[in-house]
Amino acid sequence: MITLPRHVRVHAYAAPADLRRGYEGLSALVRQDLGRDPLSGDLFLFVNRTRRRAKVLFFDGTGLCVLCKRLDKGIFASLWRDSSRRCLALTVTELALFIEGSELVGRVKLSPEEITEKDLAITLRR
Repeated sequence: MITLPRHVRVHAYAAPADLRRGYEGLSALVRQDLGRDPLSGDLFLFVNRTRRRAKVLFFDGTGLCVLCKRLDKGIFASLWRDSSRRCLALTVTELALFIEGSELVGRVKLSPEEITEKDLAITLRR
């Protein structure tokens, strides 16, 4: 199990991806289609058309890593319901649930919003 801090951003590619792609191919999708930097430390989730396989691309500070998962039973949640969106933002908790096969990811907000400094300032004034 890999544990990640809550502030790590997860970007789910909101279209079926060709998971025959490796490091360079997935990095190209991140740069060209999402307009993001694959070396940013963010995680990038890709799912194939049949939704039985998923890959997560991330840079750990020394190199690119790809984590792969194939479900033996069932399928992953559909992240591309809204065809106008290129990317879906997930929390680390939602990514973990997605990888476990939860079908609620992408349909229902599963994690509370991140607390910001502005939220703390309002709370302290009261």
